[in-house]
Amino acid sequence: MNIIVVGLSYKTAAVEIREKVAFSPNCIEKPLGELVKLEGITEGIIVSTCNRVEIYATTRDIAGGIARIKRFIADYHHLQFEILEPHLYSLHAEAAIRHVFRVASSLDSMVIGEPQILGQIKTSYGYAAEFKSSGIILNRFLHKAFSVAKRVRTETKIASSAVSVAFAAVELAKKILGDLSDKTVMLIGAGEMCELAAKHFLNSGAKGVMVTNRTFERAEKLAEEFGGVAVPFEALFEHLHHADIVLSSTGAPHCIIGPQDVKDVLKRRRFKPVFFIDIAVPRDIDPKVDGIENAYLFTVDHLQEIIQANLAQRSLEAEKAEEIINQEIGQFHKWLSTLEVTPTIVALRNRFDEIRRSELDKTIAGWKELPPDAEKRLEALTMAMMNKLLHAPTSALKQAGQGGRVDLYIDALRQMFELEALQRDDEELELEE
Repeated sequence: MNIIVVGLSYKTAAVEIREKVAFSPNCIEKPLGELVKLEGITEGIIVSTCNRVEIYATTRDIAGGIARIKRFIADYHHLQFEILEPHLYSLHAEAAIRHVFRVASSLDSMVIGEPQILGQIKTSYGYAAEFKSSGIILNRFLHKAFSVAKRVRTETKIASSAVSVAFAAVELAKKILGDLSDKTVMLIGAGEMCELAAKHFLNSGAKGVMVTNRTFERAEKLAEEFGGVAVPFEALFEHLHHADIVLSSTGAPHCIIGPQDVKDVLKRRRFKPVFFIDIAVPRDIDPKVDGIENAYLFTVDHLQEIIQANLAQRSLEAEKAEEIINQEIGQFHKWLSTLEVTPTIVALRNRFDEIRRSELDKTIAGWKELPPDAEKRLEALTMAMMNKLLHAPTSALKQAGQGGRVDLYIDALRQMFELEALQRDDEELELEE
């Protein structure tokens, strides 16, 4: 049995294409059901995120399986196959295993080391398990992918450094101020960036958060979410002296905090330092603030420098992660390779024994004067011949299962001796009984 991957990602398709092939989690049962009904597809999982849509499946017919899944994606979303096909990639065997391990470990993400993709794959697997589109192979495969991702995060520092503006702001504040447990943060603005910053500051131990925004209702909503205090925008300078860290991200067309404002704040703070982070474009805080003693001003450009340095560090850690994946691929591929060895050996012996018994019965039936012990002797003779004939292929199959392309041996034996037909006959007989 082979594992195949068919899909597209931010590397092969623009968002205009990706959004057209996205699968809604609220309606995932239907496509999962249709997927495993495709000819030759025995198991299937659909992973659909903003940056990728991928299908993981098992099949005996690699080329046919890939072709049918490509067509399935196009047909399901009512897209012209000729337009979609150039954006799709397909992988099988070891390349497919490597790809999924890399995706789960966020080595294939737009931002290396981001944590969201692992949770998204776990959710996708949960749907497949719930709707019974995954089986023994994909169950083990995805659990292995999860353990590989855990190893990568535990044994490397791939996710330890900031690669978002909000996270970089927190990292910078910790470098300048040290422990944040006695620090209060003022967020000027209530957009997504301020929300992320609030999360990161509180996770890093900040004492509390104040939020101000031109629309007070938005400030109240964000403050409530993080157990903070909402401040009316017009009352900003009445509260600013309470803040040790000020992060500003508004859409104002001009500076809203000037040098004199900061001097007044510092005076009320008895010149206790204030850390300003201006991530607005255009800037919210006058650059001259940086020349004031005990006022530390950093802009989005400073944060980008940190981000670029951290991305370079993550790239180095990614090399270590690739080594871990190489180790894990070998172990999983060995398990997958041996999965069908025993059933194939059993099917092969059954096929030979079926022929042996048929011919033996014909011989005995046509032998009029059969000596008393002849039947037992013939039985032993034909059994010995069968065992000797099967010894070499059985040994070769077991040895191949320890490493190498055992799938080639299995496919060849199943085709040459029509073992698939024998297996189907056995299954039909069981159903009749």
